Amino acid sequence: MIRALGGLAPQVHPTAYVSEAAYVVGDVVIGAHSSVWPGAVIRGDHGRISIGAYTNVQDNSVVHSDAEASIGDGVVIGHRVVCHAGRVGDRALLGNGCVVNDGAIIEDDAIVAAGAVVMERIRVGSGEVWAGVPARLRGRLLQRHREMIRRGAESYAALARRYMEGVG
Repeated sequence: MIRALGGLAPQVHPTAYVSEAAYVVGDVVIGAHSSVWPGAVIRGDHGRISIGAYTNVQDNSVVHSDAEASIGDGVVIGHRVVCHAGRVGDRALLGNGCVVNDGAIIEDDAIVAAGAVVMERIRVGSGEVWAGVPARLRGRLLQRHREMIRRGAESYAALARRYMEGVG
C-alpha cells in the first residue's frame, strides 16, 4: 500500500517496484529500478526518507527515522532489517535481521552483517565490515563482498522487472 500522510505522498519512480503487500507512507522518495518487497514498511512520517536507484528493501524490513534519512544507490537491505540510520551510503549491505539504530551512518561500500546491532550514532566507515551485538569492526570489504552486493542489487532489480511485467 502506498499512502499519503499530512499532504505528503510517496514519490515512486515509474521503474521502481513496490509490492502490494508493502506499506509505504508519507514523505518517501524511491528511485529508479529500486524495489520494496512484501511486508516491508517505509515510514516517512518524521522527515523525508530518500531511497536511491537499484536499491532493494527486502521482505519484512522496516525503514524509519526520527529525522530526514537517505539510503543510497545499489544498496541491499536484507530480510527483516530494522533501519533507523540517518544515512546508508551507496553499495552498502545491511544483512538479514540486523538492526541499525537512530542516527547511525553507514558509509559507501560497507557491510553490516546479518544479526548485527549498530548502536545509536555509530559511523560504519567506507570499506568496513561490522558484525556482532553490539556491532564492531570485524574486517575490510573484499572484492568478493563488492561482487556480492553488486549481484544482489542487480538480481533484485531484474526480479522486480519480472514482478512488474507479471512474468512467472
